[in-house]
Amino acid sequence: MAKPDFTLWPDILKHVQTAYPDICRQWFVDELEPQSFDSGRLVINVKVPFKKPYLENHCTEPFTEAAQAVTGKLVAVKFADTDDAQDLTPELVMEHVGDNGESQVDQLLLIPDYSFDSFVRGPENHFAWSAAVAVAKEPGTHYNPLFIHGGVGLGKTHLLQAICQTVVQNHDDMSIRYITCEMFVNDFLDCIEHGRMQEFRKRYRNLDLLVIDDIQFLEIADRTQEEFFHTFNELHQLKRQIVLSSDRPPEEIPKLEERLVSRFKMGLVADISRPSFETRIAIVSGKAKLRGLDLPDDVVKLIAGRIETNARELEGAITTLQGHASLHNRQINLQLAIEVLGGPAQDGRSNHVTFQSIIDVVCDHYDVTLRELQSKKRTKSIAEPRQVSMWLMRRRTRYSLQEIGGYFGGRDHTTVMHSIKTVDERAELEDDFARELEALDNRVLNGG
Repeated sequence: MAKPDFTLWPDILKHVQTAYPDICRQWFVDELEPQSFDSGRLVINVKVPFKKPYLENHCTEPFTEAAQAVTGKLVAVKFADTDDAQDLTPELVMEHVGDNGESQVDQLLLIPDYSFDSFVRGPENHFAWSAAVAVAKEPGTHYNPLFIHGGVGLGKTHLLQAICQTVVQNHDDMSIRYITCEMFVNDFLDCIEHGRMQEFRKRYRNLDLLVIDDIQFLEIADRTQEEFFHTFNELHQLKRQIVLSSDRPPEEIPKLEERLVSRFKMGLVADISRPSFETRIAIVSGKAKLRGLDLPDDVVKLIAGRIETNARELEGAITTLQGHASLHNRQINLQLAIEVLGGPAQDGRSNHVTFQSIIDVVCDHYDVTLRELQSKKRTKSIAEPRQVSMWLMRRRTRYSLQEIGGYFGGRDHTTVMHSIKTVDERAELEDDFARELEALDNRVLNGG
C-alpha cells in the first residue's frame, strides 16, 4: 500500500508533545509514521515491533486526542508494526486462558525507554550493567543466574528490560517470560486452585530466558519457594538463562530457604548503589534528551543537586518542570526551575562539592592519577591519597560508604570505614598531617 499524503502528521506529533510532554519521546519522529488514514481511522506504523504494545497501552488516547484536535474530525488511532501484525511474536508474548475463558497476557510490557543505550553508567552501576550486557549477548553462557540488587529506582528494572529487549531483537527464536515475583506467585496459586499445575510447569520450564523482578517477595510463600526451586534447577540444568532482581542481596532476604540463597549466589550477584552527583547529572541530561528537551546546564545541575535518591525521582522532576513550562507557555530556564523545584539544597554538606572536585585537589597535591587511585595498588604513595580522598568525600558530600567505595574500583563499605578511621587516627597523632588535611579541605570547599 502506498504511503498516504498526510500533511497533518507533523502537527499531530507537535500536539502530542505540547499536550502530553510526559509521554512524548524523541524516537516518535524517527520510528512512527502514518500508514493509512481512511474512514476515520488513522493507522500509525511502528518500525520497531516490540514497541507497539507500549504505544497501545500508553499512547493510544493521547494520539487519538491529538488527531481529533488537528483534523477536527472524529478519528480513531491504531498502531501497527511494520508487517501490520496484530501481535508480537509468540516467543515474546505468551498467553494462557483464564477462568473466564479469555486470553490473559501474563508478562510485563517492555518499555522502550529502558534500553542499554539509555542506561546511564557510573561507578555505582557499571559492574551490573556490564554483566547485563554479557547476559543479553549470549543468554545462558555467562553469569547464570544473574542476580541484581539495589534500592528503589536505581536501575534494576531498566537493566532487566534492556536484557529482554536485546534478546528479542537479536534472538527471535527464543522464548522469554518477564514478570514480577508477585505475578509468579499469583499464577502458581491460581494453577494450584484450579488443578493446572502441569500447565504451570510447562509455562515456566520450557523457556530460554526467565526474568523475574522483585524476587524478594518469594519469602512470603513456602509452597511457591518449593516450586520455584525445581523450576530454577530444571532451567539451569538446561543452560537456560535466569535473571532476577531484588531490593537486597540473596542472604538478606528473610525466610528465603537456604537452598534458594545458594542457587541465587551460584551465578553472579551485582549490586547497584545510589548515583553520585556526577552520575545524576548524566541521568538528568539523558532523560531530557530522550524527551527531546535541551535543558540548560544550570538547570541540570539544580535538579541533580536537589534530588539525591534515584533516577525515578530525577525523571519525575523533569516531568514536573516540563509540565509547568508547557502549561504556562514558558521557557525552561534556571528561574523557572527554582520556582517549580526550589533553590539549591543547602546544609552542612555542600552540593557543589563533587567526587571530581575532590579528586582534582587530591591528585594535584599528591601527584597521582585517578586511575591509580581506582587501581588495586596498595603502596603508600597510592594508599594515602586514596584514603584521604575517601575521608574528604565522606566529610563533604552526601554519598554513602558503599557509593564512595564503588567509585574506587568497587571497594566495599568496610574498606571505606577503615580508610576514614585511619585518616582520623593519624590526624590526632600528627599535627603536620592534620594541617595538611585542613588545607586540602579548604581547597575543596573553595573550588580547588
